[in-house]
Formats: sequence, structure tokens, C-alpha cells
Amino acid sequence: MREGFNFNEKDVLTTGEVARICNVASRTVSKWFDSGQLAGYRIPGSKDRRIPVSNLMQFMKKHSIPMDGLRSGAPRVLIVDSDPATAETLRKVLAEQTRYDVHVASGAFAAGAECEKFRPHVMLLDVHMPEAESGAFCAFVRGSDELQMTKIIGMSNRLTEGQIAQLVGRGYDTVLRKPFTVRQVIESIEHAHALVA
Repeated sequence: MREGFNFNEKDVLTTGEVARICNVASRTVSKWFDSGQLAGYRIPGSKDRRIPVSNLMQFMKKHSIPMDGLRSGAPRVLIVDSDPATAETLRKVLAEQTRYDVHVASGAFAAGAECEKFRPHVMLLDVHMPEAESGAFCAFVRGSDELQMTKIIGMSNRLTEGQIAQLVGRGYDTVLRKPFTVRQVIESIEHAHALVA
């Protein structure tokens, strides 16, 4: 698994590194910089921006962005499932067997609130939740500038290959069929998180 940034080794970051830490698109970091929200400097004779770690930490605290991206590099995973027992079992297993920072939400509204403050790298989303059946929640994530880098893994126990292909076409990155093994879940998260970097 990738390591995070060591403060002793690196005290200035590129916009790409800041984007990965905050789990947003690079252009979002550029907007923060250009609007003066995120303090930094341009390299003389270049358009490249650099952000001191201390400035980034102040910005992250002010905007309630999780600091773990700076410290550990551990993937932030949000489990969204209307069945609390399923969600809690999955959270417990991932917490025991991985270094992931795992949060749980029981519906689209709670998940939306979690997304705002937790900024997940990967979301495990039950595609049969009442609020998510139409894909409205997936569309919300895909339409948010702050969540452009979030990968969505659908979870289902009753979809055909054709229906899975439709979901992927509507914004899901992949779909896991229930019942799945812990190894399948971890491999899917690792693959999705690698794409974020």
C-alpha cells in the first residue's frame, strides 16, 4: 500500500499531490490557489504552483478536510448500505484486515453528509437502496467538483451482466455481486484507489 507524505522529507507540495491528499481533481486545487483560498506560490518563469504543507494543513482544518491523507496515505472508504447489519459487518472486517479509514452511512442523505466532510477515495454503494435506485446519488457524486476523484463500487445480489453494464455507463466504476468475499472487496478497493493516485 502506498505511504503518505512524511513532513520531514517534504514541506512543499505540487497541485497534483494536494489533489491526491484532499481527494479532489487537480483543477479544483488550481481554483483554490487562483482564488486565494489556498496560499502558495508559483515557480518563477513557470505556471507551476507550489503549496507549503503548513498552508495546506491550515486550509484543510478550516474546511474540515480529513488530515489522514497527509499522515498515512490510507484509503478513505465509505460504505453506503440501507441494511445496518451488512454495513457494520463489512466495516468491521475491513477495519480488522486493512489500514483503511472506514465510515458507514445508512442512506443517501447520510452518505451525502459523510461525503462533504470525509471525502472518500472509494465508496461501496448498495445499488438497491431506495434513494439510489434511480442513480440519483451516483449522479450527485459525479456532479460534485469536490468528489470528482471518488470511485464508486456498486454492490448488488440480483443484477444481470446487462444491468451491470448500464450501471457502469451511469457513473459506477465497477459492481460487486453479493455474496462476495473479503478478498474481492479489498481487491476492488485497491484497484479503485490506485486509479485515484
